[in-house]
Amino acid sequence: MTDDQQAQRDQQAQEGTARHGGASVSPEEARVALHAVREEVGKAVVGQEQAVSGLVVALLARGHVLLEGVPGVAKTLLVRALAAALSVDTKRVQFTPDLMPGDVTGSMVFDSGRSDFTFRPGPVFTHLLLADEINRTPPKTQSALLEAMEERQVTVDGSTRPLPTPFLVAATQNPVEYEGTYPLPEAQLDRFLLKLTLPLPPREDEVEVLQRHAHGFDPRDLAAAGVRAVASPAHLAAGSAAVRQVQLAPEVIGYVVDLARATRSAPSLQLGVSPRGATALMNSARAWAWLAGRDFVTPDDVKALARPTLAHRVQLRPEAELEGVSTDAVLDSVLASVPVPR
Repeated sequence: MTDDQQAQRDQQAQEGTARHGGASVSPEEARVALHAVREEVGKAVVGQEQAVSGLVVALLARGHVLLEGVPGVAKTLLVRALAAALSVDTKRVQFTPDLMPGDVTGSMVFDSGRSDFTFRPGPVFTHLLLADEINRTPPKTQSALLEAMEERQVTVDGSTRPLPTPFLVAATQNPVEYEGTYPLPEAQLDRFLLKLTLPLPPREDEVEVLQRHAHGFDPRDLAAAGVRAVASPAHLAAGSAAVRQVQLAPEVIGYVVDLARATRSAPSLQLGVSPRGATALMNSARAWAWLAGRDFVTPDDVKALARPTLAHRVQLRPEAELEGVSTDAVLDSVLASVPVPR
């Protein structure tokens, strides 16, 4: 599907011609359904509400998400539960040092019955792709995702094949184990709309996790946990079209630009936010505002999405890292220094 076709589809959804169960999907119905998605995911995943909201924002803004957290904080379960609540397909790829690009995108195989080569689709042909430990595979295989993430298509043997709609890559990386890993290059990091951190749960949440397992919770059987489909791709299409209608005052656009420019002159950073990063912040803030029930973006929406949208797009100076300065601290300083429009 080309970008023009996707835009036409989203416009049709916004006009109420997207269908779900034989009825048109209005923007308000889409908003209600996507709020219900967050509640459904909570039936399987304890806590992590911010990560769930971030994934919904990314789907609405047609972006991708980098999930960072230690093993065992329910990253895989989160994506599977989201797919179940949205009634879309999901696939998981464990990225390893010997993984080849064709293992992700698909490859041409010889069909003896037809005496010809045919295309065998790879796991990227899905709606929600969980790229597990993406930093464990070499850059050649990491880059196989670039075209899929940016163009929503893959090219194999000279032929271009469109990916399903919606399409989201949720890539995970372990923040504490770097031996044998290949850090993502800045060009690929910039393709992720949001970087979401999944922290270890507080004590009360961890107690609830164990209680659920003690009562027979099986993370492989989401239906038994009560997770059901409460939304569909039609709701996402209607929501995405409505998000693009959310208004941005010139002052708010200027605020986004000023934040991006402030990162470029921050003394602790050697790499600031590019115009693409500023555009990503604008788009994620629009989706956040629409989910909140507004048709305009406020400076608070921009602030709420600034850290997850910008943290992976900046790079600390080596001397700042040695001094223990964190990216979040630098972004907090930037947010405090840039005047907020009234």
